[in-house]
Amino acid sequence: MANVVIVPISWQATGKAGSSRTVWSDLMPHEDIIRPAPELTTRVARLATGTLANALDKAGLHVNVISHIKPVAPGLRFVGPAVTVRESSGEHGSFTSEDFAVGSMIDAAQAGDAIVVDAGGAEFSTWGGMASLAAKVKGIAGLMVDGAVRDLEEIAEFQFPVFSRHMTPTTGRLRLRIEAINEPVDIDGVRVEPGDIVVADGTGAVCLPRERAEEVTLLAEQFALDDAAATRDIRDGMSFTQAMAKYRGI
Repeated sequence: MANVVIVPISWQATGKAGSSRTVWSDLMPHEDIIRPAPELTTRVARLATGTLANALDKAGLHVNVISHIKPVAPGLRFVGPAVTVRESSGEHGSFTSEDFAVGSMIDAAQAGDAIVVDAGGAEFSTWGGMASLAAKVKGIAGLMVDGAVRDLEEIAEFQFPVFSRHMTPTTGRLRLRIEAINEPVDIDGVRVEPGDIVVADGTGAVCLPRERAEEVTLLAEQFALDDAAATRDIRDGMSFTQAMAKYRGI
């Protein structure tokens, strides 16, 4: 069973009925994630999202491709187990300033984790420049938001990988509230569970379910070998038509 972690924020938390969790009024309890072996994450980090998407197709998991959440600047990429966050949104004044507890997301993640936020596509900023700096210093791999972020120039300056549906100047303070950490979330129609491996690059993103990540990685590694062989053959004069016939995964 995963450990229970207490993240201090000013938020009225309620434990589940029958839960063994300890709940205080100023703390949000959540389950810690079960992380994949570091060796597996290292292997996945060598693979492009296109190669992983081919492997997901082969494994019957084509629905795990995230197509509409994009990097906020060119050249950004991250790989890491998902620390998931679910937010609700409303008009300005719907929530308190304390409800906008961005620090709790960072507190919940360890170095190498990816923070994945389901904001329901809201066009209010979940994240900005200072949060990017704090996450960068902690060693967090990256952030994905099905919602909005702001402070593009600072994010670029701090070189923290941020992927988002929207970019907006509008703050989420008084408009967004964290409802849960490390529960399943929906990102661009893809179910992401805590501990799933999320990979994001300039093409898009994919989610490798934790229970099948090894299987998908093995398939992707074979596709990558085919890509390398096809590259050599094309450089040696093989036509692209011939290469496509020989290597079905390119």
